[in-house]
Amino acid sequence: MYKISKSHQVSFADFNQPLGFQLNPNNRWVKQASLIPWADIGKKYAKLFPSSTGTVAKPLRMALGSLLIQKQYGFSDVELMEMIRENPYFQYFIGLSEYQDKAPFISSLLVAFRKRLTDDILVDINEMIVKYNTPEEEKKMMIPIMITKGL
Repeated sequence: MYKISKSHQVSFADFNQPLGFQLNPNNRWVKQASLIPWADIGKKYAKLFPSSTGTVAKPLRMALGSLLIQKQYGFSDVELMEMIRENPYFQYFIGLSEYQDKAPFISSLLVAFRKRLTDDILVDINEMIVKYNTPEEEKKMMIPIMITKGL
């Protein structure tokens, strides 16, 4: 089961830090988070959960964000969880609303994330990210490519 969150991702300025610590808006993970259409991807991700019963799945941003961090650094599953626990930028990137000194989920869930986010789904997500970051003027000039049998 998957539930689309009715609340939007906390804004960068509202990410709650202990003792008034402020995240740097120029940090690469903050910038990268703004380049991904999390809500649009989340709507497609929700379709992978046809049942309305059972345990609610972790949000797409948490699943995809964690796997992107892992891919970037080559962390093991256990090491990734420790790095996310320690790093407020990683926590912001995966969609948490405030810093927490605990892992947001158990490392074994990463296996389920990888199984659910197949290569085909990741290709679709990549296309959504490219489209999201393409200026409107360029979108108007794009010519759709149609592949048909016999060509």
